[in-house]
Amino acid sequence: MAEKPQPVVVQYCQVCSLPPEYCEFGSEFEKCKPWLIQNAPDLYPDLLKANANEADKVADQLQSTGISSADSGGSSEAKPEEVKRLPGGKIKKKEKKEVIIEKVVRNKRKCITTVKGLELFGVKLSDASKKLGKKFATGASVVKGPTDKEQIDVQGDISYDIVEFITETWPDVLETSIFFIEMEKRFQPLDIERKAET
Repeated sequence: MAEKPQPVVVQYCQVCSLPPEYCEFGSEFEKCKPWLIQNAPDLYPDLLKANANEADKVADQLQSTGISSADSGGSSEAKPEEVKRLPGGKIKKKEKKEVIIEKVVRNKRKCITTVKGLELFGVKLSDASKKLGKKFATGASVVKGPTDKEQIDVQGDISYDIVEFITETWPDVLETSIFFIEMEKRFQPLDIERKAET
């Protein structure tokens, strides 16, 4: 009689739970690489070479900066900023801590003062809008701006006193980190209407 076929033993990746042959097609291939180097080095020989090259590059960088790999990290040098990586390999840039005060003039005498960036200093925008409204006796609200970030819109031109108020109310906000932008919204009548009048 013919021998009974034996079941095939399949090894699965501990990170993405796919067979090692298919890890490169999964969404977590970067996380799978260390596991693949240890448990399935014959399937991905390029990873071994790349891993050796990366180790050499890191060692060269450490030597060029004067840090040896045996150093325990007790140096007083500043650490480089951590970069946040988003899915797809995109790098999220750290936002500058600055407050932008924008004055928009509309309909000749009406204007709106917009305050952007207070949330970067740990200020709760709803509380800030209430304080601005009470201080300047005007309407103030938190709205989403054109970049989908929240900002405070205050009715009226309060740019004359707002810097002093912000620095006194929230001491974390420095006067050097506040910037002004002044804009005018004008709606020009169409040339067709001008020609029709003449």
